Amino acid sequence: MKIAGDWLEHPGTQGLCAALEAAGHRALLVGGCVRNALLHEAVADTDIATDAAPETVSNIAETAGFKVVPTGIDHGTVTVIAQGKPHEVTTFRRDVETDGRRAVVAYSTRIEEDAQRRDFTMNALYADRQGLVIDPLGGLPDLLSRHVRFVGEAETRIREDYLRILRFFRFHACYGDPDGGLDAEGLAACAALSAGLETISRERIHAELKKLLAARDPAPSVAAMAQSGVLARILPGADTRALAPLVHLDADQPPHWLRRLAVLGGISADLRLSKSEARDLAALRAAIETTETPAVLGWRLGEPLAADAILARAALLETPSPADWQAEAHRGAKARFPVTAADLMPTLQGEALGARLKVMESRWLASNLTLGREDLLKGA
Repeated sequence: MKIAGDWLEHPGTQGLCAALEAAGHRALLVGGCVRNALLHEAVADTDIATDAAPETVSNIAETAGFKVVPTGIDHGTVTVIAQGKPHEVTTFRRDVETDGRRAVVAYSTRIEEDAQRRDFTMNALYADRQGLVIDPLGGLPDLLSRHVRFVGEAETRIREDYLRILRFFRFHACYGDPDGGLDAEGLAACAALSAGLETISRERIHAELKKLLAARDPAPSVAAMAQSGVLARILPGADTRALAPLVHLDADQPPHWLRRLAVLGGISADLRLSKSEARDLAALRAAIETTETPAVLGWRLGEPLAADAILARAALLETPSPADWQAEAHRGAKARFPVTAADLMPTLQGEALGARLKVMESRWLASNLTLGREDLLKGA
């Protein structure tokens, strides 16, 4: 089987691989780029595996006129920018010691050893620069059937890095067969070893959960996380019941992970949200509890966040989205309160002025942003 694509034909990719091969080394595309190409999905990053040591890769790349950045040289990785395109080039590796968070590795010259240390069989696929797929572990059938399966024994792979528990659910959401269910051995291992997530940094968990909830339909994976006890480890108190309705309601919207997190509820204080994420999540959860119209939400929150609140509220209430909600949220986001302080001065000043403006603003909001300046000023 062969893969193809502009990403593979890029002169930087072809030139870098050719330079490594000319020096007597293997240069194989690996991981996500091969996986996605086989699934006819977009390829974002180009990773290369080689039997050349990092120092050798650097020398070969620099001799070929490419820029080298030692981004992960302690782990055998250098970034080579060839013809303007970055490539992560990693020496074949084998694990020497693992503790569930990080691994001590040794370089290898064997592709089989490199493949054995990868997480899922669909990520242990390689291809040469002509696009010929190399499958050292027999993972191609798993990929083509969209079956997310750990390499070797699931519990062994998880004990090497407990974050692979979340990656298992995320990869099923992104690449798994939605009708096929999750791999039984993998699911059982995730349930049995879920306590290991307590050893993983909150930042890594936040990053993985964010990717999972941004999948087109994370609901089956998240439901499985809840049933296996994994969800309670990272989001205590979460309730998955509204997630599937939300995915149905937001099918024509770009997936927004924070919208999905809002309907899950639970205690998110340990997720290491950024300040803007925490602010938006708090605003979303507060808006969901109100009965404010789409227009008012658009005015209060802005159009994108208002859309999230409207969809999340409908999912939680198990009701359809309001009619014309998108147009109304847009109208609200563009609206401006028609009365200014100058309209009430000098008759009113200070606290009295502020209180009157608040009363008038409440009337305007109660009218669904329809009252004009003259109507609001009557009786002011």
